[in-house]
Amino acid sequence: MKKLNVGLIGCGFMGRTHSNAHHQIAQFFDAPYKTVLRAICDVNEEKAKAFGARWGYETVETDYRKMIARKDIDLVEITTPNNTHAEIAIAAAEAGKMIICEKPLALSVEQGEKMVAAVEKAGVPNLCSYNYRRVPAVTLAKQLIDEGRLGRIFHYRANFLQDWTISTDLPQGGDALWRLDVKVAGSGVTGDLLAHCIDTALWLNGGVTEVCAMTETFIKERKHNITGKVEKVGIDDACSFMCRFKNGSLGLFESTRYARGHKALYTFEINGEHASIKWDLHDPHRLQYFDHRDQSLVRGWRSVHVTDGDMPYMGKWWVPGLTIGYAESFVHQLNDFLVNAAQGKPTAPTFRDALETQRVCERVIESGKDRAWKTV
Repeated sequence: MKKLNVGLIGCGFMGRTHSNAHHQIAQFFDAPYKTVLRAICDVNEEKAKAFGARWGYETVETDYRKMIARKDIDLVEITTPNNTHAEIAIAAAEAGKMIICEKPLALSVEQGEKMVAAVEKAGVPNLCSYNYRRVPAVTLAKQLIDEGRLGRIFHYRANFLQDWTISTDLPQGGDALWRLDVKVAGSGVTGDLLAHCIDTALWLNGGVTEVCAMTETFIKERKHNITGKVEKVGIDDACSFMCRFKNGSLGLFESTRYARGHKALYTFEINGEHASIKWDLHDPHRLQYFDHRDQSLVRGWRSVHVTDGDMPYMGKWWVPGLTIGYAESFVHQLNDFLVNAAQGKPTAPTFRDALETQRVCERVIESGKDRAWKTV
């Protein structure tokens, strides 16, 4: 089996999910490459050393340019804040490296277009990490839709609710709070949470043609961790939008960090002429399914327990009835990427796919500011 040397940039939460996938993949999947955790990179050397020791990285770097230039690095994984994605990915592409980049793709469509141009010019395998596509129940939903079981789609609705930024004492910026700094994050819940909902929707239901949004920043000023000054908050704390899809269906999306009682409630529901499906991240191994063609005496919502071996990815894990969770979606993503790379095939969502999500997000933000419909 050919070895594939990995250089991961960023020692935060997402760095852990990607590192864990490398530890798990060989135990459950027959990937065409054996990934080797060759280098961990972070500007904080002490943090990088501790992270590298915990996860088994062989070397430590503090300059991503130096790491990318190394001949013993084949795959670059980017798990840094959003404002660094473009520069790192473009440098990695120019160096001929495979790339997996965390979502959202970039700060803007303009940045994303440059990233797409770079990876396509270099011809390197690339993936933007929208991991929820590879939760088995979500993948099963895609399968049912593609088989035509739902028929013509009429409605798509999704939400992603959290409650962790309600306190007025919470500062913005810095290591753990960069998502509250618009210069680093690009946007608030739109790019962080709704981007997941949008990516899944584009995958399951096709492209979006127009959007109409409202956004709100509930706490207007916060102390900045780096400057120490009270500064204006530039991100959106909440966002709701309506949209039209290319297939004629209507969409409703909502996201907020101000929903008490919700830590990561991500749900979607799709209504078609024959059937409907819905999914909830809090119960990730179940897909709810309703088929109007069932006999009226037994017609109703059924809860499909997605654990049988003939269901997406599940044949590689445990026996039917035993579940997997969030972390395993990254294992599935990594395996798909490696299998396709070995065969010279792209793995969705590619940077070009993720650019479409970026485009929708940007138009949503514009619509919220202008209070007007925007064409995507």
